[in-house]
Amino acid sequence: MTDLIAQRASAPISELDRGRLAAAPGRGRRRGRGPGQSSWWALLFIGPTAAGLVAFYLWPTVRTFLMSFTESGPFGGSEFVGLDNYVRLFQDPELLGALRNTALYTVIALVGIPLAVAIAALLNTTGLRGRGIYRTLYFIPVVTMPAAIALVWRMIYNGDYGVLNEVLGVFGIEGASWLTDPSTALIAIAVVGIWAGLGTNIVIFLAGLQGIPDTVMEAADLDGAGPVRKFFSITIPLLSPSIFFVSVISVIGALQVFDLIYMMLGTSNPAMPNTRTIVYLFYQAGFIDNEKGYAAAIAFLLLIIILVLTVVQFRLQKKWVHYE
Repeated sequence: MTDLIAQRASAPISELDRGRLAAAPGRGRRRGRGPGQSSWWALLFIGPTAAGLVAFYLWPTVRTFLMSFTESGPFGGSEFVGLDNYVRLFQDPELLGALRNTALYTVIALVGIPLAVAIAALLNTTGLRGRGIYRTLYFIPVVTMPAAIALVWRMIYNGDYGVLNEVLGVFGIEGASWLTDPSTALIAIAVVGIWAGLGTNIVIFLAGLQGIPDTVMEAADLDGAGPVRKFFSITIPLLSPSIFFVSVISVIGALQVFDLIYMMLGTSNPAMPNTRTIVYLFYQAGFIDNEKGYAAAIAFLLLIIILVLTVVQFRLQKKWVHYE
């Protein structure tokens, strides 16, 4: 019997048996979705997002670039002027001042990154009482309207009856006219920008800190590492991806600052020449002077600056960001 079964198993399959096996349900090659059907499903899911990117990002960028080669008439319409707007832009003495003010504001705004890292590390400690209250307090400025923030800080910075000068007067320090003095106006506004964006950065850093394995910290404790050593040798390297992300969005946001300057200083402030950023220069050209082609050239220059700085940041992150 065993020899008969072995003989049947080793016998070649006939053509009729092959046909039966191929026609049997559940056997043979399964029918899958063709490449065309999969592509249609992919387009169905990414179509709305792609349409939004084209409508709200790609097309406005192309339209701005084309507009930068035109000049708007006083009664509407436009005419092609070639590179005249760019030649005028690089000969504009206000451009250099606006770039300098924007760079200074960006450098001051980056101070908020290590400050947010330190606060997030403190809020991440297990023995701290009321951590939820502190997190809420730090995040309140993020959900507050910029107009309300500007109004409150204008009262705080007021040189005659502001809260800041009143507090400084208690310690015998004479306060300044923070928002009208050209030497202090931009720094005062940058401090408000740091305060307003602190909550977002803290939330991002808290998420990164909670992703650090406890076993790494326990191993450092066994090796005798102190809190300061663990913070700089373990926490900072493992938090470097979050720091890199925050640095990129912070630089982009600082280069685009406009609302705080406009609402805190107004249009007739004597400190405006020392606080006018490149976005404010764009606003003045496009909405006050009605020079839309020149304003488009300013906007495209800002796009190039942001693109170059972002590429540089991505190049440098390979040397200090650790993804393991």
